Amino acid sequence: MMQTRNRIFDDIAKVANSAAGTFAGLKDEVEGLVRGRIESLISELDLVSREDFDAAMAIAVKAREEQEKLEKKLAALEKEIKSRKPAPAKPRKKPAARKKPTAS
Repeated sequence: MMQTRNRIFDDIAKVANSAAGTFAGLKDEVEGLVRGRIESLISELDLVSREDFDAAMAIAVKAREEQEKLEKKLAALEKEIKSRKPAPAKPRKKPAARKKPTAS
C-alpha cells in the first residue's frame, strides 16, 4: 500500500511538473504575442524618436529663454520712455496760404 501511495504521489508530481512547464511555455508565447501586437500598434502611430524629441525640446527651451530676455529688454525700454520728461512743444507755424493759379 505504501508503494502505491508513493507511486500516486510521483505521478501527481510528474503531472504537476509537466503542467508547470506547459504553463511556462504558454506564458512565454502569450508574452511574445502581446509584445508583437504592441510593437505593431506603436509602429502604426506617428511617433518621433527620442533624439528628435530632445532636439525639439532644446529648441523650445532656447526660444523660451530668448523670449524672456526680450520681455525684460522691452520692459526696460518702456520704463525708460515713461521716465523721460516730455520735450517742450515747439509752436507750429501756420502753413502758408496757397495761391490759386490764374488762368491767362
